[in-house]
Amino acid sequence: MKKLVHIALAAAASFAVASPAFAMSVAEAKAKCIVGEQADGYLGFADEGAADEALKREVRSVNQQRRAAYEQLAQRNGVSVDVTAALTAEKLLNQAASGQCIRDQSGRWTKK
Repeated sequence: MKKLVHIALAAAASFAVASPAFAMSVAEAKAKCIVGEQADGYLGFADEGAADEALKREVRSVNQQRRAAYEQLAQRNGVSVDVTAALTAEKLLNQAASGQCIRDQSGRWTKK
């Protein structure tokens, strides 16, 4: 179990230093509850209608980077990608700032 916690921490740390080109736009979208963290370990749209195409591309890019990181961590630690993503998601959901939207496992968006 301790190993799985380290996986989640390593993955969460890698997302804290997201690509500078995307960080500000995604961060602003999170602050406005347009984008939020999801229980599956990926970003999602709480209000997709408010997202322009540039933001949608940025979210897709971040999610692709996350998937690649999850795959590497999962392979290195002998667990599934889904386990790695779920453990990281738990950490990211807990770290979400007050006022940001998060999506739980039931698919419901809530403001933290």
